[in-house]
Amino acid sequence: MAVLPRFRKSSGRPVYGRSPRKTLTHRLLRSFLHLIAWIFLVLVLIANVSNKPVLRETYFMKIDLSNIIPLNVPNARFINSIARSIGLHDFYQVGLWNFCEGYNDEGITFCSKPETLYWFNPIEIILSELLSGASIALPSDITDALDLAKKASHWMFGLFLTAAVLTFILIFLSPLAVSSRPPQTLSPDAAVNRAHPAHRRRTFIFLRAFPFAIITFLTALFTIVAAAIATVMFVIFKNVFAGDAYELNIKAELGNRMLAFMWIAAAFNLIAFIVELGSCCAACCGGRKARKQLKQHPEGSTGTATGAATPEMEKTSPHSRSPTEEHR
Repeated sequence: MAVLPRFRKSSGRPVYGRSPRKTLTHRLLRSFLHLIAWIFLVLVLIANVSNKPVLRETYFMKIDLSNIIPLNVPNARFINSIARSIGLHDFYQVGLWNFCEGYNDEGITFCSKPETLYWFNPIEIILSELLSGASIALPSDITDALDLAKKASHWMFGLFLTAAVLTFILIFLSPLAVSSRPPQTLSPDAAVNRAHPAHRRRTFIFLRAFPFAIITFLTALFTIVAAAIATVMFVIFKNVFAGDAYELNIKAELGNRMLAFMWIAAAFNLIAFIVELGSCCAACCGGRKARKQLKQHPEGSTGTATGAATPEMEKTSPHSRSPTEEHR
């Protein structure tokens, strides 16, 4: 008894492009990465602007002068708060827009008014608060550190602000870089491409993928550079004030929370750029096999889209009967 030929069952419709679920996942992923980065950038921007929970605990650096040794106060080592006795506050902490000061037993008592392109000048603040006749010794190379801090602070301020604006914009625009029919989803079946055409490769790359890759790269770059400037600058400040060479009894500490916030933002923007770069590379280099097949058979069909059997399949099928078997 002859066995009828068996063919692969077709789903009834061709498979093309990305599924709606996959497309939505790609779009949400991009928005999510930029949203997390933007939240942490906002925390960096508003840190230390006022005496409120979270804000007052987030700062770049905190200088503790409570036990500073003045030059002309008798028995200074026996005073409970030396800084307060000569007109200074116990501590000073600095943010992106301003500085705050206070006492160890009272907390923050004053925050300066937020200022655009602010830079922290501890010498000016300390000298303006010293009582008449009081004096303290300061590190000799603090002037060089202040010159560096002024320039670096301006760059840091501009980069953080620009990165925050770009990140916010990308929360809403980055999903536009994702398509359900990117060039790499080109089908080797010409009929499928006619019914559901993929984006033209050059048009998609130069008008969508590449511009978004550039924007995400700049956003990540600005965030990373700003975080690096802040880290290096305040590490230098800390070393100048708290160096072993100066017996001033000044303590300086970096704000770990602020460092964590800005580097988390930098990490998420960097991941978003890597995702966008991968998408751009896929659009550029993907789909080569399908394009090659289409060049060889411009109007051909693979036979898998509709489930119909081609003459070659009938000829090579092990279950098909030969002409001599049909006459038996």
